[in-house]
Amino acid sequence: MSDLMHPPARMRYSFESRCRTVEAIRSGAPVSEVARRHGVSRAQAYRWWRRYRAEGWSGLQDRPSTPHRQPRRTAAGLEARIVAARVASHDGPLMLAAKLGLAASTVGKVLRRFGCSRREPAPRPPVVRYERERPGELLHIDTKKLGRFWQVGKRILDDGVRRNRAAGWQHVHVAVDDHSRLARAEILPTDRAVDAVAFLRRTVAWYREQGVVVDAVLTDNGTAYRSRRWREVCATLGLRHLRTRPDTPRTNGKAERFIQTLLRQWAYRYVYPTSAHRARALSGWLRWYNRRRPHASLHGLPPISRVSHLRGQYS
Repeated sequence: MSDLMHPPARMRYSFESRCRTVEAIRSGAPVSEVARRHGVSRAQAYRWWRRYRAEGWSGLQDRPSTPHRQPRRTAAGLEARIVAARVASHDGPLMLAAKLGLAASTVGKVLRRFGCSRREPAPRPPVVRYERERPGELLHIDTKKLGRFWQVGKRILDDGVRRNRAAGWQHVHVAVDDHSRLARAEILPTDRAVDAVAFLRRTVAWYREQGVVVDAVLTDNGTAYRSRRWREVCATLGLRHLRTRPDTPRTNGKAERFIQTLLRQWAYRYVYPTSAHRARALSGWLRWYNRRRPHASLHGLPPISRVSHLRGQYS
């Protein structure tokens, strides 16, 4: 068998190949002939044969490549000092090396060896789950930016060709009632205050038509939600405005989770010819979400089930 016909090195040195090599030697074939036939050196074949004779078939299992003796390895006492300094100061290899008078490469190797080369992330505070007692008590509001397109692009065709340059963006404004999960969404040109305020006005009126009177809204710290126009509209509508803690999006988790569902089941589920087709499909999807889709937090019922009894109460 020529060298070109030998299997790849990874296959030649696998556990199965070792067993086949040893089995051929056990059958009485010369070691040199077996080694040539299996594409390994004569010394390697003898090494596997010796391991088999000493330990049986288990001796042919994969073994770590770490040598048994490491005369130049860092002393155990010094390794303990490096690890202790890391735990106490959380410094990286460069800082620890300067403090301990060692090479940074040595410190880095010791930290990796003991599994403490990466700093453990600070523990996150436990998630406090809550649900308001009645519909309208709190409304979660957020936005999501989606790209416009006038033809199917590289995300679907997977060819890396950009076909919708300078197409611009669409901004999906969403609102979710905390108690019922009844949701509303609109696609607007921007996420600026003028569009955010118009969305808020229409949303409060829409919830009123469903029999839900909105008392408060919760948003993130976006520019539109910190604007004077937003404050004035909240005061006009009699709404209390709450904002999330900085860098803590989970505070507005119901809106974030609804956006994930919106993207997965509406925006990215189908291959739309253009973004205009995608926009036209939004209203139908919202009707299905509010009236038909089983919601896990509502014991398999749709959101409308928690507000249907309120209709006509405020007419």
